[in-house]
Amino acid sequence: MNSNPLLALFGYFALLSLFAVGGANAAIPEMHRIAVEVMQWMNDRQFADSFAIAQVSPGPNIIIVTLIGYHVAGLPGAAVATAAMCGPSCVVAFLVARTWDRFKEARWRIAIQAGLVPVSLGLIAASAFVLTRAADHTIYAALITALTALVGFGTRINPLWIFAISGLLGLTGWL
Repeated sequence: MNSNPLLALFGYFALLSLFAVGGANAAIPEMHRIAVEVMQWMNDRQFADSFAIAQVSPGPNIIIVTLIGYHVAGLPGAAVATAAMCGPSCVVAFLVARTWDRFKEARWRIAIQAGLVPVSLGLIAASAFVLTRAADHTIYAALITALTALVGFGTRINPLWIFAISGLLGLTGWL
């Protein structure tokens, strides 16, 4: 492991950017493993809080990478982590997009697109599982998470209302 936090942030997030099929949220389990378990830059609670802040902040959900970088090395860490997470995947996306449209009807392209959908969904489901384990340390927290998921999937209620109610329950000290 590298002793320079900026080089470590760059290395981990540059590599991770290439495997974030389905977006940054698909890479949450690996981000958690690196930031909490391997590098011990933060604990479960700090990671879950960073994820929550990234989700409620305006802008892309990639903000979690910026928050991890900031936690590790301040503003330089935030800049390096964000550039490392966005840079390599942007270059690959640019290169692929240049040729992708030429093969609209190719069987291999259709197969790749069809195969990436379940991969993305699986990675995002794994993200939900990792975040639930990191955030829910009491039975009440687990029940609130389960109830929030059920209401979110089973109704047409705006998720912001569900989050607001869950947040109020957290403020009451139930969690």
